[in-house]
Amino acid sequence: MPMVNIRVTREGVTAEQKQALIAGATQLLVDVLGKNPATTFVIIDEVETDNWGVAGQSVTALRAQAGDMQK
Repeated sequence: MPMVNIRVTREGVTAEQKQALIAGATQLLVDVLGKNPATTFVIIDEVETDNWGVAGQSVTALRAQAGDMQK
């Protein structure tokens, strides 16, 4: 009973995109590991950019800095 956890920033991922992620991850486990899709679980967690850090800063701050650089 495999479980895949996908984490993305909460920035407008559509229901259709989530469905594509679920279907694609499930199919990958079927193709690579021969897993049964009926017992394959895919969980998508959406994380606020304030709660996601890279290089010591939140994604919110990094994107704000990137926006300032483009001005």
